[in-house]
Amino acid sequence: MVAALIIGRAGSSGFKGKNLKPVLGRPMMVYPLLAALNSRHIDKVFFSTDSDEMKAIATGYGAEIIDRPGELATKEALSINAFEHGYFEVKRKYGALEFFVPMFANGGTITPGILDRGIEFLRANTDYDSAVTVSAYNMFSALRARKIDGGLLKPFVPPELFNDANCDRDSQGDTYFVDCSGFITTPLCMEDFTYGDPPFQWIGKKVHPLKQWGGIDIDYEWQLGQYIYWLHEHGFTEDKTPYDK
Repeated sequence: MVAALIIGRAGSSGFKGKNLKPVLGRPMMVYPLLAALNSRHIDKVFFSTDSDEMKAIATGYGAEIIDRPGELATKEALSINAFEHGYFEVKRKYGALEFFVPMFANGGTITPGILDRGIEFLRANTDYDSAVTVSAYNMFSALRARKIDGGLLKPFVPPELFNDANCDRDSQGDTYFVDCSGFITTPLCMEDFTYGDPPFQWIGKKVHPLKQWGGIDIDYEWQLGQYIYWLHEHGFTEDKTPYDK
């Protein structure tokens, strides 16, 4: 079985109520749900939350609910622990999985086609650990990153690590970021987090990039413009979705 698990807690410090925020007339949490539910290869979709309202919405769309424990729904709780809890709950109820698809309720910049492409890749390349969506953000490359140290602006990464560095945002080639829209993982990744590298230990080490553009998980309200633009460009309006018959 291929199972998708979307996680979303009731509280949010950066953007209060973000998972229920109406976006084009639908709660934000609906968009990753729709992508997973319309995948050709995902067999069951689960939603892990401590919110009764989110449980009702997810159930209405056909997802199965996993009750997220209180200790995993605090500001300090880590996503990796919520994914781990959900994974073992799914495995306990349905047995061993072929692949596991962890997703975020605030990461709706994802299509069923990208998820299916990742699953198909892993089926054809069994030596890989995962397939993960990435988006290029050259303007945010490590070369341009800075930190404030002692009141001074200093390079976050030593400039000597870069070749032919200049102010052109593309000078180091494309800079890809894990955009937290879609992860397809093998069971090994979920059962041994010491195998993967932080901060995304659940993707293992041999990772296939699923390239897309504009992928984003929403942490602040000012990011909504990009999210809405992406949705419009992928066929969403207030009246219809790309999945409407």
